[in-house]
Amino acid sequence: MLSFLLPVIYIAFISLGLPDSILGAAWPIMGAELNAPLEACGMISMIIAGGTIVSSLMSDRLTRRFGAGLVTSASVALTAAALFGFSIAPNYSALCLLAVPYGLGAGAVDSALNNFVALHYKARHMSWLHCFWGVGASSGPYIMAFYLTGNAGWHGGYRAISFIQVVLTALLIFSLPLWKKVSDQSESDSVNEAIESKSAKKNSEVIKIRGVPYILIAFFCYCAMELSTGLWASSYLVTFRNVEPELAALFASFFYLGITGGRLLNGFVAEKLGDRNMIRIGACTAAAGIVMVLLPFSFDYSALAGLIVIGLGCAPIYPSIIHATPDNFGRSNSQAIVGLQMASAYTGSTLMPTLFGVIASKTGIGIYPLYLMIFAAVILAATEKLNRMLGK
Repeated sequence: MLSFLLPVIYIAFISLGLPDSILGAAWPIMGAELNAPLEACGMISMIIAGGTIVSSLMSDRLTRRFGAGLVTSASVALTAAALFGFSIAPNYSALCLLAVPYGLGAGAVDSALNNFVALHYKARHMSWLHCFWGVGASSGPYIMAFYLTGNAGWHGGYRAISFIQVVLTALLIFSLPLWKKVSDQSESDSVNEAIESKSAKKNSEVIKIRGVPYILIAFFCYCAMELSTGLWASSYLVTFRNVEPELAALFASFFYLGITGGRLLNGFVAEKLGDRNMIRIGACTAAAGIVMVLLPFSFDYSALAGLIVIGLGCAPIYPSIIHATPDNFGRSNSQAIVGLQMASAYTGSTLMPTLFGVIASKTGIGIYPLYLMIFAAVILAATEKLNRMLGK
């Protein structure tokens, strides 16, 4: 059953990545057409992030009651409806309203799907699935660009991606019996484990579980590092290193290519090295890349290559933290903890890149690599503290 359901989950990860990067790609035209300022895009993004945080915190209760398959199907359907609403939105206020179900759907499916894979599949699949998410996230702007050059415009781009989500919803609904069989099989295979209370724990109880605060800090810092790196790379290279804007934009995109390619490669070694070593290697590799960006060479290729190295370092951290959750904290707690991890991740990715902009406006953008290094160091320190605490 695991092998039959796996292709559905791979397709789901590709499809889930598609909408994540299209708002920024479409906004220059959307904003002008709707008479909304540039910064209005950030408000929509923050509303979506708020929705994802709320639904992530609710994911344990929802998944225990309805099952991962049904929660995933309903969440994708909600996201599809919100995306279609974006395609026909008459004004900026409507976009803000539609961002609420968009975020709620995205957060619930992210938490449910990640925990399901962590419980039932090996580490290599977690790496490859997140690689496929990167394929979807990279493809979304191309789909939007195709429609922006035609008569359909951004409306057509959002409509096309909403239809893809509808197809995915149908596929997920048809696959629901497989989700149930996989869950039942997994429970029967783990009869020696002290099984799980069927009642969901409160988030205030979950956060008191030994070691949980450390993994939440690590996840917060990881997403803060990834998003801050990607958002401010071009500005740092152009403003501080005097790199040509076209070249800076190219290597900023290579950062994401490093993440996607790194996750593809990680899948081949993840089981041999283990989640904890993958996190160690990732954090240290990211730190090495940050040092390459920091080095004050007169030529810029060290900084440019450093962005790729940071991407390679980021690649294993997210999937390895998720995959290690059942082993670190027990299967009965994993969904609740993954939900908290997702909420922590969205909080870090929403607040910290913005905070860097505020700090850089006061001190100069030259602190960019130092800012990133703080996150890399905290990730390593927090995860190593967790390992010692759990005796692993």
